[in-house]
Amino acid sequence: MKIIILGAGQVGGSLAAELASEANDITVVDTDAGRLRALSDRLDIRTVQGRGSLPTIMRQAGADDADMLIAVSSSDETNMIACQVAYTLFRTPTKIARIRESAYLVRGQLFQNEAIPIDVLISPEQAVTNYIKRLIQHPGALQVLDFAEGKVQLVAVRAYYGGPLVGQELRYLRQHMPGVETRVAAIFRRDRPITPQGDTVIEADDEVFFIAASQDIRAVMSELRRVEKRNKTIMIAGGGNIGERLAEATESSYRVKIIENNRARADYLSQNLEQAIVLYGSASDRELLIDENIEEVDIFIAVTNDDEANIMSSMLAKRLGARRVMALINNPAYVDLVQGGQVDIAISPSQATIGTLLAHVRRGDIVNVYSLRRGAAEAIEVIAHGDARSSKVVGKAISEIKLPPGTTIGAVVRKEEVLIAHDDTAIESDDHVILFVIDKKHIRDVERLFQVGLTFL
Repeated sequence: MKIIILGAGQVGGSLAAELASEANDITVVDTDAGRLRALSDRLDIRTVQGRGSLPTIMRQAGADDADMLIAVSSSDETNMIACQVAYTLFRTPTKIARIRESAYLVRGQLFQNEAIPIDVLISPEQAVTNYIKRLIQHPGALQVLDFAEGKVQLVAVRAYYGGPLVGQELRYLRQHMPGVETRVAAIFRRDRPITPQGDTVIEADDEVFFIAASQDIRAVMSELRRVEKRNKTIMIAGGGNIGERLAEATESSYRVKIIENNRARADYLSQNLEQAIVLYGSASDRELLIDENIEEVDIFIAVTNDDEANIMSSMLAKRLGARRVMALINNPAYVDLVQGGQVDIAISPSQATIGTLLAHVRRGDIVNVYSLRRGAAEAIEVIAHGDARSSKVVGKAISEIKLPPGTTIGAVVRKEEVLIAHDDTAIESDDHVILFVIDKKHIRDVERLFQVGLTFL
C-alpha cells in the first residue's frame, strides 16, 4: 500500500516505523529537516520537506497514485486542508486526519465529502482519555482493551507472589473458576514472549494477557494477583485537554481533584467542571499534595504536556502515599525506564493513537487493532466472511486453522454471544474473531488468512 504520512512527530514517526516494517511504500512529509533525517536514517522510507497541505509538496510526495493520506501534523487546520487537497486534486481513496480541537468535533456534518472530506477522524486526547478510564475501572490492570463494542476485554496484569495461580499450570485455571470462561492469550516473562500452552507455569512477575467477557474480568484478575479495592478518589495533575476530558468522564463516579498551575485555565476549569474540585498550584508542590491528603488518593494521574514534570510529580505522589500513580509520557525512551518502579503505569499517547490508525491500514474487515508492548505485539479484532469454499477459517474448528507462529485466537463474538476460544470452537461467517499476535512480522499472514478468495478447494 502506498501511504503518505503528514507529520514526523511522535505519532507520525511511530506510525512510519510500524508500517515500513510491513512492506508498505511510505513517504513522510514535514517542515522539520532534522526530524525527517532522523527517520530516514533508521527506516526504509521516503521523506519530503515542506508544508504538507501544498499541492506541489503533495505531488512530490506521490499523491497522484497514493492509496492513503494520514495527516497527523501538530496543526488541525493543516491536516484538514491536506485532506481537502488530496480529495479535490488527487482523489486519494482514504484520508485520515488527527483533529485535537474538540470544537471541530461537535458537528459531525463538518467532515464529509461535500464539506471537509475526511474519512476517519483521530482524536488523541479522546483515545488517551478512554484508555485511562478503563484502567481506573480495573484497579491493578496494566492495560485494558475493548473488543466487540465492549462485550470482550483483553487485560494485562502482573502476576504477584501469593496469587492462587502463580506456580501452577494454566490447565488448572478452569478448575479454579468453574463458572468463568477465560483464555490466556500471551505471557511476557522478562520482556520475552511465551505462547501459552496447557502446561505453561505462571511465574511471579509475569505479564499475563488474558481475555474474557467484560463481566468476568475482575474474577480472573483475582486469580493472578491480589484483589485491589475499587478506586474512589482520583487526583489529576494537569488541566489541559486530556485532564479536562478525564475529569469530565470521571467526576460523576469518583471523587476527583484536578491541579492546574495556570490561573486562567484553573478559573476556566472551575466554571466548566460540575463536581470536580479544581486546585490552583503545582503538582510537584509537596505541601499542596500533603494538604490535599495525597495519602488517601487511590490513583494519581499526571497528564501535563511535560514528560519530566509528569514523572517527577508521580514519583512524589507515590512517595507521599498515593496508592497507584500513572504518568503520560510522550518520549518512548522514558516509558521502559520508569514503568513498574515508582511509576505504576506509563501511558504513551502515540501508542494509544496508533491502534486506531492501524485498523484502517490493515487489509480485510478489521474492526479494532491495538499496538502492544511498544509495538512488538498486536491484538486484532477481525470479522470472518465467506464460506467453507471461499475462506480459510469459516467452517473450521480453531484446531484446524493454520495460524501463523505466535498467533493465538482468544475469543469469538457471535452476535451477542461471547465464546472463549477452545480447540473445537468453529468459526462462522460474520463472527468477530479476536487474535493476539506476539510477532509483528506475521501480521500479513494473519490478514491473508481472513481474506476471502474465489475458492480454496
